Amino acid sequence: MAAPNYQASDFLTALQALIPRGLAWPRDPTSVMAQVEAGLAPTWVRHTQQNNNLLVDAFPATAVQLLPEWEAALGLPDPCAGESPTLQGRQAQVVARFAGSGGQSIPYYVGYAKTLGYDVTTTEFAPFRAGQSCAGDPCCSVDWAFAWQINAPPQTITYFSAGISSAGEPLASWGNSVLECELNEIKPAHTILNFTYGQSGILGSTFILGESSLL
Repeated sequence: MAAPNYQASDFLTALQALIPRGLAWPRDPTSVMAQVEAGLAPTWVRHTQQNNNLLVDAFPATAVQLLPEWEAALGLPDPCAGESPTLQGRQAQVVARFAGSGGQSIPYYVGYAKTLGYDVTTTEFAPFRAGQSCAGDPCCSVDWAFAWQINAPPQTITYFSAGISSAGEPLASWGNSVLECELNEIKPAHTILNFTYGQSGILGSTFILGESSLL
């Protein structure tokens, strides 16, 4: 059953049906009484529209009016990423944190990044071991057993989308601070997470976030 979509005229008719009868309660559209009632009716129209939208707004993926409440409950905006400039970005962060069930597998982290709007791959490292490593492999120290890497495009662009974006937002926005902030929050505590953008994921093209001893 569809939600009711009442107009101002519907509320005006309903209100006039409820008031008493008599000369002091005119229904003439030109009377002061009717004009006051007509002026109040649009407020009830907006109230009904907000009520109809409550179920949609209650879900994090489509929240607008209730988005600040979702963010406050989930610790957003996170200072490490700042406030996302777009409604889509804010909703994506809320969804990622709310729906994140926890995990330490590659598919989990790739899926988490996808929820945030980023298409990524991962690279794992291992110390160089004679008899096991191949010729040409990087001479990694034992510290690299605790390092892993996220590979992402140089820029992930979020475009303005009619029906999703809100007035005043930029036509396009980009940046990787949200990706780095969110994945650093959920990475295993004993690991160091590296990020590389627009590269093949080979050792040497990575910006290291962590101890310089890994170099």
